[in-house]
Amino acid sequence: MTLSFFCTTPLFLEQLLADELVSFGATSIKETKGGVSFEGNLETAYRVCLWSRIANRLFLEISTFHAGTKEALYDAVQEIPWEMHLTEDGLFKVRCSLYQSGFNNSQYAALVVKDSVSDYFRSRYGIRPSVEILRPDVIINLHIQQDKATLSLDLSGESLHRRNYKEGGGIAALKENVAAGILLRGGWKEISRRGGAFVDPMCGTGTFLLEAAFMAGDIAPGLFRDYFGFMGWKQHMPALWKELLEEAHLRREKGKDNIPVIVGFDLDGRSVDSTMENVRLSGLEPFIQVRRKGIDEISPAEIKALPVGLVAVNPPYGRRIGTKEDLPALYGKLGKVLSENFPGWRASLITADEELARNTGLKADKVNVLFNGPIKCTLAHFHLFTEKERSRLKEKPKPPLSPGAEMFANRLKKNFKKLRKWTGKEGISSYRLYDSDMPEYNVSIDFFENKWLHVQEYAPPGTVDSKMAEARFREIVSALPMALDVDRKDIFCKNRKRQRGKTQYQRISSSGEFLTMQEGGNRFLINFTDHLDCGIFLDGRMTRELIRKLAKGKRFLNLFCYTGTATVYAADGGAKTTTSVDHSNTYLSWAKENLALNGFSGGNHRFFKADCQAWLKEDRQLYDLIFLDPPTFSNSKTSRDFDIQGFHPELIKLAASRLSKNGIILFSNNYRQFKMDSEKLKEFAMENISTGTIPYDFIRSKHIHNCWRITRQASDRG
Repeated sequence: MTLSFFCTTPLFLEQLLADELVSFGATSIKETKGGVSFEGNLETAYRVCLWSRIANRLFLEISTFHAGTKEALYDAVQEIPWEMHLTEDGLFKVRCSLYQSGFNNSQYAALVVKDSVSDYFRSRYGIRPSVEILRPDVIINLHIQQDKATLSLDLSGESLHRRNYKEGGGIAALKENVAAGILLRGGWKEISRRGGAFVDPMCGTGTFLLEAAFMAGDIAPGLFRDYFGFMGWKQHMPALWKELLEEAHLRREKGKDNIPVIVGFDLDGRSVDSTMENVRLSGLEPFIQVRRKGIDEISPAEIKALPVGLVAVNPPYGRRIGTKEDLPALYGKLGKVLSENFPGWRASLITADEELARNTGLKADKVNVLFNGPIKCTLAHFHLFTEKERSRLKEKPKPPLSPGAEMFANRLKKNFKKLRKWTGKEGISSYRLYDSDMPEYNVSIDFFENKWLHVQEYAPPGTVDSKMAEARFREIVSALPMALDVDRKDIFCKNRKRQRGKTQYQRISSSGEFLTMQEGGNRFLINFTDHLDCGIFLDGRMTRELIRKLAKGKRFLNLFCYTGTATVYAADGGAKTTTSVDHSNTYLSWAKENLALNGFSGGNHRFFKADCQAWLKEDRQLYDLIFLDPPTFSNSKTSRDFDIQGFHPELIKLAASRLSKNGIILFSNNYRQFKMDSEKLKEFAMENISTGTIPYDFIRSKHIHNCWRITRQASDRG
């Protein structure tokens, strides 16, 4: 039997959780902010509870309904066959979370559910189950968002990050699933497989040490728990659960042989004692060493005796322990020890203060963002150079930037600093960083996942000397790695000619190398090498969000669909059906991959390779929401040449012929001189919504696109 689940996780660890879920047999996996939805059977759920290193809670969805009022909520809960889940004399409790709901108090909404469940049993069996706060048989979870309620059972019971191998946490303890995420981001799985050692020079209560041992030794993190939320549930299958526990015990005994050397250091005696007790409770005493030493007491000799591996550290950052005045020196000392004592190792450092991380004097080759509880943190990864590597670097000093490149680098730093606060608040990881801000440096720069730079040079006008333009572009390329701390291999440069007449963009390579980005809780494939454009237009971010908001229950049509990003948003918004049309096989295949990547497949999602104008003349379906985003110019092999200014009235009328009575067309294009032909389209109600669809990072390019909301005139709707 296929069941629907939602699994929560700390922010920015969603992709790691999705990867785990694949290994547990989950299907229809879809990442959202703070969690992942998926489908599976009861064994899948048990494996999540037993084996997930990243999850917080696992919810089994049992009902969704409209809950705008107390009465609606009460009545909907009454419709659920509760005897399938809970005995009449059982124990239960209700949790509730609200988001943009008509209910003002989550405790009140939870009380309505509690009363409805109690009344359900009393009216049928003359007895009702009791409320129990600690370890009930069933935990009912209510989530209401914009009056849409989802009722679930919490199968985890307590958050899965609580492994139950600790006697207590430290003052600034790192959550176990966050520690596991850091280890995965740092490459510990691969390092441990080749026998590399693990060291935490400031180990606290040993969270990194224990999670590293569990991961290397194939030990299920749920083995130490004696309670899960499914144990008192009526559909629990004890025999299946026992079988999975036996499998986990066998894997643990076999996997222990693969645990490499794991060493922790800490100056605080109480922390060392606590770590040693936690190691004893977990049964890993033979594998984990703990030594009472400060970071400056760790000798190069004792590290040299270990196989080169991974060092991970969670130093204080002045929130719970440590003072701001002392910490810069501590981080400086930490950086010196790492650099001098761990040559050739990988290092991962988590901190809530980026400035403190810079005090290490180490240059990160990769940076992630994550949350430890409510605290937003930076996770920096480093390669610690060997003496030979350092000598080689000294032999090849980086040439100083030219005055022009220095000026350009300063502008990039200014833009990055300005945008960083906004992107962090909005959860945006791909954005426009620069767009010809300085006319002499005529490029656009998009920063993807805070890692990859997509640089597009606009062809200079005839009045600009070509050699001068080339020299300035070289300055741009030289400034980027130093200004933004990115690797040269992660910078992709293109030359973008202005579209004139019949010019259109062609394939420029065929590497087939795809990367994955996130936007709005969805994942998309991007390719920086094979085409001029990479697979997504970042200026359309707010338009896509509008499509998601409008799509619920609608029949959605995406014309000139490109890679299907708008279709993914429509599907995510609850579209009844989606139809995507494009004349390119390449882009249609890409669109299918994007939908599949987000868990959308099947007959409700159709794709057609066709000229959109010809297809509209043949199609007989009606659609409630149509996204019309044609190219500015096109010289198709199979149809007459196209330009948006001349053809838009005919195109809009064709699209409107397939529009339902109360349907909406969103018409967008990127022609900067576009003028809507209102006279030829006076039969429609048209609203220019461009201002509301230009994202903050494109505010300097207010004419990057224009967008219109088009409906039938009220008199034509009948």
